[in-house]
Amino acid sequence: MRWLVRAAIVIFLLVVLFFGVFFTLQNEASVPLDLLFIQLESQRVALWVLLSFVVGGLAGLAVGLMALLTLKRNQLTLKRKLRAAESELEKTRMAAIKPQ
Repeated sequence: MRWLVRAAIVIFLLVVLFFGVFFTLQNEASVPLDLLFIQLESQRVALWVLLSFVVGGLAGLAVGLMALLTLKRNQLTLKRKLRAAESELEKTRMAAIKPQ
């Protein structure tokens, strides 16, 4: 089953690569890019679009990774609290069982 998922991922990446190359070949117009404080020299429109796609994807991965790390940290905290509560419960049960 893993090989099927990997094959699907490879096929998807090849299709994306194909469309990226096709898009680049079809769009030859050059435009400068003005980013408020920085002016970049003229490049193909396709390059700007593909770079923005890649930067957006990387930004999405970074935000997702930060959310994942926060959830993992919360999970570890909750596991620690659960262990402490289970330990306290066990001590309470043992104290209730002991004859006085």
